Amino acid sequence: MDRRPGRWPFHRPGRPYEGMHMLFMNEHEIDEAVRRHREHPVLGPAARTLDNLRSWTDRNSDGWAYWPKPCRAAAQLQALIQAADPWRRNGNPDPTPAGYRKALGPIKSFRTRHGADFTIEETTR
Repeated sequence: MDRRPGRWPFHRPGRPYEGMHMLFMNEHEIDEAVRRHREHPVLGPAARTLDNLRSWTDRNSDGWAYWPKPCRAAAQLQALIQAADPWRRNGNPDPTPAGYRKALGPIKSFRTRHGADFTIEETTR
């Protein structure tokens, strides 16, 4: 482990910050994604599913901002949504239904383990 000042504890060359931070979309960002992508065939269901998970978390815990498990389960979904934002696009391809289904895997596992009853939206294409 590199203990020099300014270095992340588990930094790996070529993989900056891998596994070092938790992706987090706050409530405002989720609401904005739902509004912005409501007509998109993949991002619309993705944003609504994330909103449903956030609402369930708020009802069944201290809240989305304080219980990290649902946020960790939704990390791939958040990355999918954020990668499509114009200021983060940087040549990323459009999200696909297959990518959305892959991002739902951890969320479905979380839903099963915790007996959650939030809705997972299906894509339209």
